Amino acid sequence: MTDSDDRESKTGGGRRTLKAQTDGSQVQQSFSRGRSKSVVVEKKRRRTVVVSKSSSMDAKSKEAIATPAPEPKKSVSSKGGTLSPTPAVRAERYRDTPKRASSIENTIENITPEGAGEGARPGVVLRTLTAEEKKARASALDQARIREAEDRRKAEEARVREQEESVRREREAAEASHREEEEARRKAEEETARQAAEMEAARRLKASDSNEGVDTDSEGGSGRGRRDERASPRKPSQGRREERPRRAGKLTIANALKDDSRQRSMAAIRRHREREKKQALKASGVEMPTKKVSREVVIPEVITIQELANRMAERAVDIIKILMQQGTMAKINDVIDSDTAQLIAEELGHKVVRVAESDVEEGLGGEEDNPEDIVSRAPVVTIMGHVDHGKTSLLDILRRTDIAAGEAGGITQHIGAYQVTLEGGTRITFLDTPGHEVFTSMRARGTMVTDIVILVVAADDGVMPQTIESINHALAAGVPIIVALNKMDKPEADPDKVRGELLQHGVITEAGGGAVLCVEVSAETGDGVDKLTEAVLLQAEILELKANPTRTADGVIIDARLDRGRGQVATVLVQRGTLRAGDIFVAGAEWGRVRTLIDDKGEAVKEAYPSMPVEVLGMNGMPVSGDQFHVVENEARAREITEYRQRQLRERRAGNVVRGSLASLMNQVGKKESCELPVVIKADAQGSGEAIAQGLDRLGAGSDEVKVRVIHVGAGGITESDVALASASEGLILAFNVRPNALAREAAQKAGVDVRCYSVIYELIDDMRKVMSGFLEPEMRENVIGKAAVLETFTVSKAGRVAGCQVREGSVRRGTHVRLIRDDTVVHQGALATLKRFTDDVAEVATGQECGISLENYQDVKQGDVIECFEVERIERSL
Repeated sequence: MTDSDDRESKTGGGRRTLKAQTDGSQVQQSFSRGRSKSVVVEKKRRRTVVVSKSSSMDAKSKEAIATPAPEPKKSVSSKGGTLSPTPAVRAERYRDTPKRASSIENTIENITPEGAGEGARPGVVLRTLTAEEKKARASALDQARIREAEDRRKAEEARVREQEESVRREREAAEASHREEEEARRKAEEETARQAAEMEAARRLKASDSNEGVDTDSEGGSGRGRRDERASPRKPSQGRREERPRRAGKLTIANALKDDSRQRSMAAIRRHREREKKQALKASGVEMPTKKVSREVVIPEVITIQELANRMAERAVDIIKILMQQGTMAKINDVIDSDTAQLIAEELGHKVVRVAESDVEEGLGGEEDNPEDIVSRAPVVTIMGHVDHGKTSLLDILRRTDIAAGEAGGITQHIGAYQVTLEGGTRITFLDTPGHEVFTSMRARGTMVTDIVILVVAADDGVMPQTIESINHALAAGVPIIVALNKMDKPEADPDKVRGELLQHGVITEAGGGAVLCVEVSAETGDGVDKLTEAVLLQAEILELKANPTRTADGVIIDARLDRGRGQVATVLVQRGTLRAGDIFVAGAEWGRVRTLIDDKGEAVKEAYPSMPVEVLGMNGMPVSGDQFHVVENEARAREITEYRQRQLRERRAGNVVRGSLASLMNQVGKKESCELPVVIKADAQGSGEAIAQGLDRLGAGSDEVKVRVIHVGAGGITESDVALASASEGLILAFNVRPNALAREAAQKAGVDVRCYSVIYELIDDMRKVMSGFLEPEMRENVIGKAAVLETFTVSKAGRVAGCQVREGSVRRGTHVRLIRDDTVVHQGALATLKRFTDDVAEVATGQECGISLENYQDVKQGDVIECFEVERIERSL
């Protein structure tokens, strides 16, 4: 039973089944174990579409449908897309799908041709359709054709992209395979070369052994030869290697179309011609002239050879050669000084610009202010005085706040900066400094930035030790003083007594005929506070305090502390310009960016103007109180300046540079006309200190070149405040029958203050006389030894111009200074080079004897000149 019969049986006996029109033939199939089966192979016949003769379709369309059309060609539009296929192409495509083709034929047959008359036979479908329905049916067909064409175009583009991607993958695979084959071939060649070298070495060893007669036994020799033959690797057959074809990799379209003949670029050809030209000139002995480029080289104080070579764009080897020619052996990382670097750079034809390491600070203070931009600013007033004399309470009255209640024990522990606005709108900035002696150094920093000092003295206590120190600080700073006699509400107040005590310390009030303003106030009741503010404004008007608020800001660090949660907090006083949030500034050896500005009332502000105290947040390190701060343009400059200052600070600490020592003061001799030696005197009694001060004043009265300036005279041991005062003035401390305590000794060693202790007054005076005499310039005196007249001049090959002279006065000595006189005019002054008597060198020639004389660095000696010989005597001066 055939398969077709099986299918009929499965569909039912009497049921008709649709069968395709096929042609059948039987094929015998054989299986294992002798089994076989007969199978009918069917062949489908192609279905042809017969067009009805009664159709109203035109002959051209029928012919296009009935006959197969050639392979259609795509028509490309101007935009790069494809147009819809022709009707013949569409008919040919529909022929492959019988059902769609028949439906299209029926549709075409039922369409009445355009221009047909009433007698034309209409189609079956369109007999009941209207003209609008026909147009809609035709439009739908056109849109369907367009969509089908678009779908076919997209499918064709996807197929092309897939083919291109496949070609690219095949090309990459072929290149990878080619690289692997090249690597394998290279390794094989290396292995072959290595084996050949080993075989050649073994052959040479065997030949040498046979030549030396080592192989005496023929049998043993043959055995060893066989061993050598077995041990040596077998040389591969050269013929087989040549017969085997070289693998060329997988043949792909990319490899087949690849053009290995690369063309050289024009630049490569130009370089090749230049090389050939240089080689030809070099072979002919002609050197091509090279143009030397002269650069401007910036040379610091020290520089390495490598860095110098980089700045000059030269080879470091050339610099080392120059140093070797000068007798210096150096390596590429060695450091040379600026003078040597300048000589090398100039020898190589470059221009040198010498800079110092300290040049990084140039322009830090900014340019000079324009007079048109300068406006009046608020005065900065520092309140100073003895402890518990009412300084902070007096400031409370001005601020209308209770500042003293916030301090520990009612004593000010840090420098406070506050700005007070008066009724007329005038502002005054106050610096409240501690009055206790432990905070003497903080008061010293307060006088550095202040314009006016208010010296608070209690009328009932009078002048106290810290009051005297405050006076000395104010006088050393050179600022005007306003005396505020506080506690005038107490019955025991005696202002006249206080004025007399102030007179003893150099403070002369207006009542005593001086220029110091004195105001009687009471911080308890508020009496006299208005007069005190008027005195401050009057003094500020006399000083004409002005500043430029439009420039970059600079000022002084008043205080600095580490606050938990906010980091480093610095209290600054702006002196010039305007400080804004976001500014980058440098303060001493630290820098920072202003993150927040907080005024004295605790409120955040955006800007701080001149004479305005603010707290600054954003420091990278802890600055030192009293350091100047300056706003810079960028972070790079801030880092450069702080790195230089930190390096200088490290070197100063390592070298133990002493500011207030006599060695540093001696270095100032000759730099200015008069020299002042600041001293702080501490004695066991007040009378002893005053006697020492008077003796030092008498020493300085005898000379205008050097003077002693007594900063402070006190009784008692040397404290930290004395060290701070001497350090601020760059002076020294003279101690009579007193010694510094441990803290003061450590502070003096750290600050570099020279402390000298004495037990006898006249020894102190004599020692200071010697010190002050060292500041005096020595006196130079000339002593004429003799004169010689020039009788004749000679020219000697080695000595040059030699004068034959006769000594007329005194004697002429070798190694002395000489003066050449011509027509009573000095034409040369120098040293005596040689002195000869006949042909011998002599040390001295007496009067009436003849000698030969030559001068150093001078040859223009003529007959009739007079040579005067003299000595210079150095006479030390003393007070």
